[in-house]
Amino acid sequence: MHDKHKDPVCQSRRASLGVVGLCVGVCLGAGVFSSHAQVPVRLPIAAASNLKFVLADLASLYRQQTGVQVEVNLGASGNLARQILQGLPVQQFISADEAWVAELVKAGRTLDAGQRYATGRLALIVPKNSALPLAQGLAAVVRAMKPGDKFALANPALAPYGVAAEEALRQAGVGPLPVRQKVLGDHIGQATQFVATGAAQSGITALALASAPDIARSLQVLPLPAELHAPLHQRMVLLQGASPAALAWHRFLLSPAAQAVFVQQGYALPQ
Repeated sequence: MHDKHKDPVCQSRRASLGVVGLCVGVCLGAGVFSSHAQVPVRLPIAAASNLKFVLADLASLYRQQTGVQVEVNLGASGNLARQILQGLPVQQFISADEAWVAELVKAGRTLDAGQRYATGRLALIVPKNSALPLAQGLAAVVRAMKPGDKFALANPALAPYGVAAEEALRQAGVGPLPVRQKVLGDHIGQATQFVATGAAQSGITALALASAPDIARSLQVLPLPAELHAPLHQRMVLLQGASPAALAWHRFLLSPAAQAVFVQQGYALPQ
């Protein structure tokens, strides 16, 4: 679990999140937290890896305001959905797309069809010391790569950001890439690390991850035009048996102040 108190990235954002505290109080009326409770309420959820930093910030603030400890299990949306179907004990699923939520709805595992909470953005990344022509865009970078160079993206069979990355490559006129040129991450966070560590010479990631200070220090980043891929509408849903605490947290993520934090960290508002 991501601990804001130990993470200098999250600490650096604390000032920018102060406005959110003004709206958290609306969530307290749902019976989430009792002043007489001796043990903090723990709320296990499953969330796509692109949400690592934004959820760390929001969950830490939410705990300060309500006493509820949101425990985030990160992974590829496809893997998480399958784990939930197999009995993963979480109360909410925050997906990187809508299709995996629909799978859980179809299986009867959710309270409803869920809600859109954000629209994701892609970014082209290369290592900080790279000579690849990032400013010229996706096609120029791919064409400038050497035969042995690797291009990182999330596994499209598991991660919606991988699906969008492959579509962006096709729309840019350079994809699909040869198998030997691609290196697939199990989730978007792993694909990002491949480039940040130099294991891959370029790649496509979530703008929200590429913009995080501890990642951005190792990368050059170019946001990609939204027109290169179908919109990455991201949906979240409460699962059967979700507690009042889960319902209050879910509502908080849809509040204007929380939505503003998503925008600050590289997302677009849901449509």
